[in-house]
Amino acid sequence: PPLRPRPTKLPTGLRRTTGGKAVALTFDDGPDPAWTPKILDQLKAAGAKATFCVVGTQVRKHPQLVARIAREGHQLCNHSWRHDIDLGRRPVAEIRADLTRTNRAIRAAAPDAKVTLYRQPGGRWTPEVVTVAKQLGMRSLHWAVDPQDWAKPTAPTIRKRVMGATKPGSIVLMHDGGGNRAATVAACAHLIGDLKRRYGLTRIG
Repeated sequence: PPLRPRPTKLPTGLRRTTGGKAVALTFDDGPDPAWTPKILDQLKAAGAKATFCVVGTQVRKHPQLVARIAREGHQLCNHSWRHDIDLGRRPVAEIRADLTRTNRAIRAAAPDAKVTLYRQPGGRWTPEVVTVAKQLGMRSLHWAVDPQDWAKPTAPTIRKRVMGATKPGSIVLMHDGGGNRAATVAACAHLIGDLKRRYGLTRIG
């Protein structure tokens, strides 16, 4: 199926490219014990770094996976406490409490990790959530390439969509949690090497 367009009205202050030639792979909604280790193994084999946008409830359940992500040199990004796509429309105090609670869980699992990024679930950004993230020392991380792997396309479709849409500096959105990610893992077996050769891969610091 064709990619559904995203709403184009986004607040200012979102990070949408890496700022260089290298591309960034970002993985959302984990950590998940079934899929995150497989992605980490692939990244390690390729000598590549990525950014993991983790959900607080998953961090609390699987702190050892968060510790591994940090230990292997990947970037951790706050992706809210329970993946509330309407978080940006809630009262500012509620937004702040949610992001703070998530950061606290990440730091409990990986005490030396620097959490300098926030990604709003569903990409449903509001100026308020961007402002709160900034006040907490986090930049708001969006993306440029969305293969919609959450909708369960096949691995070849995910790979084709990513390679077709990626340009120098693209931030690519994928998922290592939130459901069965076998197709994403299978796609990444090729994508990680393909993207590294073509553009270089970087984590977003």
